[in-house]
Amino acid sequence: MNKKIVIIGGGLGGLETGYILAKHGLEVCILEKGILLGGCLQSYKRKGQIFDTGMHYVGAMNEGESLRTLFNYFELSNLSWHKLDESCFDEVIIKGEKYSFANGYERFVETLSQNFPKEKGNLDKYVSFLKSVGDNIFTRFTAKDNSDISTSLFGQGAYDFLCSTFNDQRLINVVSGTSLKMELRKETLPLYTFAQINDSFIRSAYRLENGGSQIGDTLALKIKAMGGNIRTNAEVDELIEKDGKIVAAVLTNGERIEGDIFISNLHPAATLGLIKESEKIRKIYRNRICGLGNTMGMFTVSLKLKKETLPYQNHNKYIYETDDVWTVTENLDKIQACLVSYAVPKDKKWAENIDLLVPMSWEDVEKWNGTKIMQRGDEYNAMKKAKANEVIEFASRHIDGLADAIEDFYTSTPLTYSDYVGTPMGSAYGVRKDFNKIMQTVLTPRTPVENLLLTGQSLNLHGVLGVSMTSFFSAAEVIGMEAATSGLDIKIS
Repeated sequence: MNKKIVIIGGGLGGLETGYILAKHGLEVCILEKGILLGGCLQSYKRKGQIFDTGMHYVGAMNEGESLRTLFNYFELSNLSWHKLDESCFDEVIIKGEKYSFANGYERFVETLSQNFPKEKGNLDKYVSFLKSVGDNIFTRFTAKDNSDISTSLFGQGAYDFLCSTFNDQRLINVVSGTSLKMELRKETLPLYTFAQINDSFIRSAYRLENGGSQIGDTLALKIKAMGGNIRTNAEVDELIEKDGKIVAAVLTNGERIEGDIFISNLHPAATLGLIKESEKIRKIYRNRICGLGNTMGMFTVSLKLKKETLPYQNHNKYIYETDDVWTVTENLDKIQACLVSYAVPKDKKWAENIDLLVPMSWEDVEKWNGTKIMQRGDEYNAMKKAKANEVIEFASRHIDGLADAIEDFYTSTPLTYSDYVGTPMGSAYGVRKDFNKIMQTVLTPRTPVENLLLTGQSLNLHGVLGVSMTSFFSAAEVIGMEAATSGLDIKIS
């Protein structure tokens, strides 16, 4: 197959899709508008410390588990992965009450049963269900129709499932409490999204030492070694359609990049925005895609700590000052929840930097939309500083010594994500999947334009595992699923 593949966007989805296709001998050219690759996996350095942006930990990375299997294929398993505490990889704090999440199904049930002894049987049913979802993750590669397990679960609500599984409302909130890595909405969140993500972390949980940029950099090196071309500072301004096919990508500097197949790692709405004139994309389709709801954004405070002042915690903390974790995104005027993630320090003893993440509304930053990075003005900087102080005060109420340990801090808003990653409204998890509208919100790689495909977090699932799975679906549209998954160490029936 002698075809040139042009991939727009050097985030995880674009890089992994490019890796698969380059591995099968196709000519791959990846165009990234920024100076760094990796999208939400980018990390940055300040005063000697490395800070992550979007990725803070991953699940299912033990040998034989799903993400490890995928990362073996992508040659990413040998990076500096650090395992979190198996007895407590996540700690959920709801109004001062602490609950530990342990790795392994039996240990997970045993640990939470100490807080909820009457719910042990229901906890057993819960983890059995999660396990069935995780065990069947790769059947999606072989499904010939809509009969695979994910399809039916995408059409069911996560909250309704939890209410039918547990009797104790507090336990419903606890098992949902590590879900700031997705958008908890009772009326939309699909059961499959909730189940697959939570299952992966119960299996195992790891942090990456020295920053998430290693993933993008490693993939880029491998793609180049296979003959691929990766260009940064190459922002696509327009996709040119002729006779019903995309024939070229035009960069902002006027350069024209021709190709046979184009794959966009951008948000679907942003992709359509690049096509000014089209015979294939009807107005009704364009309006549907551009009208899709987007998940919430995040405000991040990255803390640089004074030396040897705060012990390192080998787990994450999810802190809530509300009894109902499912309503956090309904009112973002007040901070009600915070994810606390410790970067792995060199000595594994004293924390060096910590990220504090809280949900944030696009409306809080919308009036600065269109301004340039580092040039947004005093009012924007004052808003960020005030918000950061509020977040730090919130976290300090639950972490002894935190406030006194801070040497400096850096912030990012949904507007930061919008500028660097190109996601509309700074959405943290892409298009909002809605179990009531599965056909409209769970997208496939195909578009009405025959040689234009999609990849990335807005299609099936977000997160490192979800995007890695999606990259195979996108590549399969070019070379077929059997070829795309050849070399992947799973049983294909």
